[in-house]
Parts: sequence; structure tokens; C-alpha cells
Amino acid sequence: MTRQSAIDSISAYFDDGRFQADLADLVAFETESQNPEQAPELARYLTQAMIPRLSALGFETRLHDNPEPGAGPILTAERHEGDELPTVLTYGHGDVIRAQTDQWREGLHPFRLTEEGDRLYGRGSADNKGQHLINLAGLEAVLQTRGKLGFNCRVVIETGEETGSPGLHAFFEQNKEALRADVLIASDGPRLQPETPTMFMGSRGGVSFDLVVDLREGAHHSGNWGGLLADPAMILAQALSTITDKRGQIRIPEWRPDSLTDAVRAALRGLPIEGGDGPAIDPDWGEEGLTPAERAYGWNSFAVLAMKSGVPEAPVNAISAHARATCQLRYVVGTDPEDILPALRRHLDAHGFEAVQIVPHDRGFFRATRLDPDHPWVKFVAASLEETSGQPPHVLPNLAGSLPNDAFAEILGVPTVWVPHSYRGCSQHAPDEHVLKPVCRDALRLMAGVFWDIGDGKSPD
Repeated sequence: MTRQSAIDSISAYFDDGRFQADLADLVAFETESQNPEQAPELARYLTQAMIPRLSALGFETRLHDNPEPGAGPILTAERHEGDELPTVLTYGHGDVIRAQTDQWREGLHPFRLTEEGDRLYGRGSADNKGQHLINLAGLEAVLQTRGKLGFNCRVVIETGEETGSPGLHAFFEQNKEALRADVLIASDGPRLQPETPTMFMGSRGGVSFDLVVDLREGAHHSGNWGGLLADPAMILAQALSTITDKRGQIRIPEWRPDSLTDAVRAALRGLPIEGGDGPAIDPDWGEEGLTPAERAYGWNSFAVLAMKSGVPEAPVNAISAHARATCQLRYVVGTDPEDILPALRRHLDAHGFEAVQIVPHDRGFFRATRLDPDHPWVKFVAASLEETSGQPPHVLPNLAGSLPNDAFAEILGVPTVWVPHSYRGCSQHAPDEHVLKPVCRDALRLMAGVFWDIGDGKSPD
């Protein structure tokens, strides 16, 4: 039996419809971690979908209560083949973002996998059920072909990533030895371009918060009180305008990273971030002098996610009492996460906006991480992907979005390599979420190749 045999086996798994049927079964679990009423579904996903599949592959499984009260359970699994063999850790999350059922277009339902041409629609198809299904199927193809993996494997499936992975970091602190590994190889996020494999070795961090101006009780007639009462919406808009300039360039010195080195620039040079299925990039937005790839993967970005003052749906002739903006900073390595909000406070005060309150969100966000693109495990996985696909992968220092890579990199101390199986136009976190069938088929073949190569004794020491 050969590497190609494993790849042919997993190709047949896709071609005869088994992958699509398995994904449909996973999508049917209504695992909305943001919806407290669906908490029982989180445990049901692990016990009814994940444990049987992993047990059939010879893994010993264990379901853990989350250290964070009220948070979803965590599943671990292990297949040990030899003390002298390398250990691979892989990860997925079974929870999904809110369904938004009434916003899906006609004919689609978030918890029913629907095929339309090359697209498979369903909540979690891209984020993250389809992605960890692909990786488990890759392990299965190697086992069926070789009769063994040729390495030890540990698996973590959590059920709270969409709410900031509550309890995951504490769980890792409590179980460092049980989760010890030589490398993390996992999948989340999108490819840079759908037709080319992508790798990334970390992620941007994120901090979200509200800026609030709350001046008085109740609204007051704009004719009687206009020009006499301070307008909270105007104050908030002026405060926001000091954070960036008119093209979105960040003006807070502490929010401007120092980590866009020549090596990072070299890694990002020539990567095709434009094109594909998605909106056109605005060429005059963001940090001037940076390429689009550098802005997305090597720099910080500030966004106003929502704003409100008064009743926008039914405005009246009144000066509102308060205004609120929900904001977010996505940041790369080289930004001090502990100083993000204090720096904002200093900045607002220095500009005369002491009345603007900063209200941090309860939802946790992940810290920025990045692994050297020259790390031996990065080069090993890249070579494997190129052997299978016939083309070099796009290699990103970090994902533009955020995920709990810091738990693996900082607590467990393992090198982290992510191979995403989705694409940027997948409507992740939005209605009509979907995956592309050609990407799924290609990803299955890639992961069978990666896991075969690790078990072939050629992986880094």
C-alpha cells in the first residue's frame, strides 16, 4: 500500500457521496453556542457524532466538563502507537454561530445540508464541522491503507469557539501532559484563493468594546433644546474620528505594530489577496504604503461594527440622551494586548473626550500568535501539500481573523500549523454559509497526504 493508495481511497470517499452524507449528519446538530437554549446539543454532538467516529478509529475518548461554569463540554481522544513515535495534536470546534434562520434565502436552511452546483450550504459546513470532518477522514484513510497511522495522535474538539473558547485555556493548563504533542496540525478559516492550498501559523488577536456617551435621562425636543443640550451622537462621532484618519489609518501610536519585519514582508510578497468570490478591495483604504496582504496579515485594523443613537428605525425630533458604538481592533504580534484599552483611554482623554466611556465586552478574544515560516514543521507540511497538489501552497505568517491558537502555542508550547479547507466567500458567520465541493475534495486528498507523510518517518525530529 502506498501514499497514492490512501489518496485514492479518500478521493473515493468524496466521489461516492459518503463525505457529503457525513457532513449532512454533522450539520443537522443545532450546536449554536451563542444560544443558551441549545446547550444540550453541544454535548450531543460530541457523544453522538464525534465519539463513535473516533472510537471506530481506535481512539480512546474522554468527555470533560468545561472548567468555566455553564460553558460547553470538551472532548479529548488519543491513539497511542509507540513511545518513540511523534505525536500530532489536531483540533476542531463543534459549535456554530447563531443560525439566523430567517435570513437564509429561500430553499436553504441552516441545519439542513443543501447541494447547489459546486456548493454545499449549511451552518457549520465551513466553520468548522466540515473542516474537522476532513481531517478525521484523512486519518481514517491512512489507517485503512497502512493499517496504522505511524504516529501518535491526540484530538481536541471543543464546543465554545464561537463564544471565545471559554474554559479552553484553563483546561489546557490543567491537562498539559495529557495534551503534549510535537505539533498541532488543524484546520479553520479560509484559503487565500480557493484553487490553491493555504497554510498559516497563527492568527491576529482581537479586542472588542463599546464606546458610550451617556449624558442624561431621556430625549428632549430638538426645537426647544437644540443648541442648548450636548448631542451624544456628535460627541461620539468626533471621538471616533480621532482614532483613525479618513482612510482608516490608525492614529493611536500603541496600536501601530512593530512586527512587520522584512521577513514577514517577504513571506507576504506576491500573495494574491484580491479576486475570488467576495467584494472588491478598496485600494485607498487602510495603512498607506502597505500592500493589501500586508494590511490584512501584517498590520492592525480598527472597525466600527455598529452604531446607534436615538431610534434609527423611527426617528423623532429629539436630541438623544446617549450614543453607542461597538468597536473592534484586530491586532498582530507586536501589539501589547494589555495596553490596548488603556492606550485608547489615554488617547481619548488627550483629545478632550473624557465623557466617552470604554465598555469592554464580556466575550473573550484570542491573543495574537505567529510561528516562523522557516520552522521545520512549516516546511514539512508545505512540501507535503505541494507533492499532493502539484503546486506550492500559499504560506501566511498568521490568519487575518482570530482563533484560539494562543492556547496551543503559549500554554502547550507546540508549533502550530493550520491548513484551512474553506474559502473567503463562504459566508462564514452570515446567512447562506457554504463550502465548495472542489475545495473539500482537494482538502481530503491533501490531509491524507500530510498524515501519510508524518507516519512515513520523514517528519521533523
